[in-house]
Amino acid sequence: MTLALVGQGVATSLAIAIGKALVIERGQASIVCRSIAPEAIDAELERLAAAVDAASDSLREIRRQIPGAVANEIEELIDAHLLMLEDVTLVETSRQLIRERLYSAEWALQVQRDRLIETFERMDDPYLRARGEDVDQVVLRIQGFLCGRPNRLPQALATDMQGRIVVARDFTPADVIALHYRGAAAYVSEYGGPMSHMAILARSLNIPAVMGVHRATAHLLTDEILVVDGETGTVIAEADAATIAHYRRRLRALGRRRNRLRQLIDKPAVTADGTEIELLANLELPEDVVAARTYGARGIGLYRTEFLYMNRADLPDEDEHFATYSEIVRGLDGIPITIRTIDLGTDKHVSAASALEPGCNPALGLRAIRLCLKEPSLFRPQLRAILRTAALGPVRLMLPMITSLNEVETICELIADIKEELRAEGLAFDAAMPVGGMIEVPAAALTASRLAQRLDFLSIGTNDLIQYTLAIDRVDDAVGYLYDPAHPAVLRLIRETIEAGRRQRRPVSMCGEMAGDPRFTRLLLGMGLRALSMQPGSLLEIKEIVRGSDLASLARQVEDLFAHLDDVDPNRFIDALNA
Repeated sequence: MTLALVGQGVATSLAIAIGKALVIERGQASIVCRSIAPEAIDAELERLAAAVDAASDSLREIRRQIPGAVANEIEELIDAHLLMLEDVTLVETSRQLIRERLYSAEWALQVQRDRLIETFERMDDPYLRARGEDVDQVVLRIQGFLCGRPNRLPQALATDMQGRIVVARDFTPADVIALHYRGAAAYVSEYGGPMSHMAILARSLNIPAVMGVHRATAHLLTDEILVVDGETGTVIAEADAATIAHYRRRLRALGRRRNRLRQLIDKPAVTADGTEIELLANLELPEDVVAARTYGARGIGLYRTEFLYMNRADLPDEDEHFATYSEIVRGLDGIPITIRTIDLGTDKHVSAASALEPGCNPALGLRAIRLCLKEPSLFRPQLRAILRTAALGPVRLMLPMITSLNEVETICELIADIKEELRAEGLAFDAAMPVGGMIEVPAAALTASRLAQRLDFLSIGTNDLIQYTLAIDRVDDAVGYLYDPAHPAVLRLIRETIEAGRRQRRPVSMCGEMAGDPRFTRLLLGMGLRALSMQPGSLLEIKEIVRGSDLASLARQVEDLFAHLDDVDPNRFIDALNA
């Protein structure tokens, strides 16, 4: 097989596409520092206002063109971008820079964009860090109109998209779904990471997509044949006949596999020797409820609430929390949900309550439950809303990044006080709502038995547990090779947590990426884990493995692994376990 061009990027989904390229964006005009004369301030402010209006109109046009059957799925995402066009932290601050520093409209936006992006980059949570892309996309949309180079998506929507592989600098979630429902087969972008909105959508909709292919819009040409492998993150241009035939065979095999997996939706997740495994879904946004139910999730094992705090200068109040959570609980129609309290770091989006300064290392600083305890005005409205929501359906509350029993005791006392408040106010709530904690740091894993004595359940957050155990930043390419879920230290901490739950008769689940990785399913089952929470699109593949597993046999093999853990390579053992 001979290949003219192979681009490597970020894999986002187990999907493949072959088709003609459509390059709809050749990059954004360069923004340079430019000043204006004092007498030009009013004209520059008018230019900015006109560009913001044009950007707003373009977003509304995209929303208008999306079929009504799927409009609700992305309405909130488009609305979030529309709200940013009115946000004082972006547009109004840019106006101030024009007035006070005599910046051009383009440069004022760029300066404020850089400030906001820096704030997002200080966040430890990769999902929240990726939300900085929303700021970038909105700014680029406005700058495109200022520079006379607007986003070309509306024109592309008028083209025949059937079977096309769309190549662009970047995509908004609205772009992805609008193009998808007009027949686009796959996406290639120059930017984006595995926790971006686009990646999340690609996984949930099973769309072939490869992100982070540098200079893709410069190297790839409209109408040339591309192969997009969303499983390996590979983009191939000008492939020969043998390569095309190879990928067509893989496509057919994937199609057969998907059809086989769909037959499992209504079947129980029961092992070959009769043990039921609880397969749950992680929720990033309220609209993910549909995907969770479609793929047969038994419940929601992790519902992240940070999106309520994004792209705003104020804090959500109790009513907003309650309205959001109650809508989700009603949509789940009796399926249990675990709501995680906010997991944010020290940044201006949450420091509206006080003048918090970012620490030197946000990952080790005032974040998650530490920040909540420091800022009761941030925490109490959410706790009150979750307790009230629990009166509407089966709700559990989960605390992120706990490290000590003292933290747990303090929070339990706070919850007890809030229950008394709600009782005195005559508001309905669930007095018996379970309260659990995430095991994300080694200290929590090593003291999990004590924590389990006070908590109702434990959930292992492997994303942070791995990075804290191995002392690496999992999104830093320079040390990415060290990120190893099968490291003996990580496996020992996971096993200790599972055993602690067993000793204290407390349920233990796992909600990190490791839970949805089929490579580790048999290992985790053999270690005694009986509840896994993951992206909805992974549920059926994990269920297939569960149904074909014999727990007694797995337990014996895993026990043998731990007896020789310092003498064997766990990765080779895992490969053999899956053979």
